[in-house]
Amino acid sequence: MSSLPDQRILLKYLVASPLFFFIGTVHGVIQILPPVRAWLDSIGSPYGGPGHMIDPLAHAHINVVGGVVLLCMAVTYYLFQAISGKPVYSQRMVNHSFWWTVVGITGFYSTLLYFGIREGQYLLLDNSLAADQLHAYYGPIIATVSTIMGVGFWVFFTNVFLTAKAVFSQQHDP
Repeated sequence: MSSLPDQRILLKYLVASPLFFFIGTVHGVIQILPPVRAWLDSIGSPYGGPGHMIDPLAHAHINVVGGVVLLCMAVTYYLFQAISGKPVYSQRMVNHSFWWTVVGITGFYSTLLYFGIREGQYLLLDNSLAADQLHAYYGPIIATVSTIMGVGFWVFFTNVFLTAKAVFSQQHDP
């Protein structure tokens, strides 16, 4: 098994995962408070309109991607080392997969909340021109933060596949 410092790199995953879960649970409690729920329903939550960006999209992503996926990444990195007795392919990639993913999750969640709230306000004010002008920025911003998050996933997948390749090729060497 790899040395203790190699395992410590995973601690940031084990801090970020519950932190995102905490944010998601607070989000969930806030969105069911009667005045907030009424406001979200009035702007299209959960089925359409700007409300769906807040509930369910932002809420689900902060819990599932932030909470569950980060934990799964840490567990995968740890178990590969624990079971195979070999280190992961790249500790730098472990670090990169964390930071790209966390920055992407944070940006994605924040973008959904911001645009959902602002467009919801414009919808209720019947200001479709302002909503359309604001929405013009949504696509490029959400694409950017999604790509950042995607880079984190791709670095993770690459590291896992290269680790698996190294582990399995060593098992088959004569």
